[in-house]
Amino acid sequence: MVKQHSCHPSHSGQIARLNRISGQLDGVKKMIVERRYCPEILIQLKAVRSALRSVESNILKSHLESCVAESFADRKERAQKIDEIKILLDKFQC
Repeated sequence: MVKQHSCHPSHSGQIARLNRISGQLDGVKKMIVERRYCPEILIQLKAVRSALRSVESNILKSHLESCVAESFADRKERAQKIDEIKILLDKFQC
């Protein structure tokens, strides 16, 4: 279970980016329906993946700058946040 904190930042600025990504995915689906050339589809999928990684990176940076930074005032919470970041980084490994 994920613990909610008062420092939880707003990520509403990412909504526009996610909407663009959604549009890109719709475009990829259309390309598949139209039986477009495979490399063209793959290039668009790479663009979607890159855009998602950018959103991930922005949210992680925000988390580090707010929730993690705030946790440094308490030794126990700091250790918990460091463990949390380690787990997140393991999950992001390709």
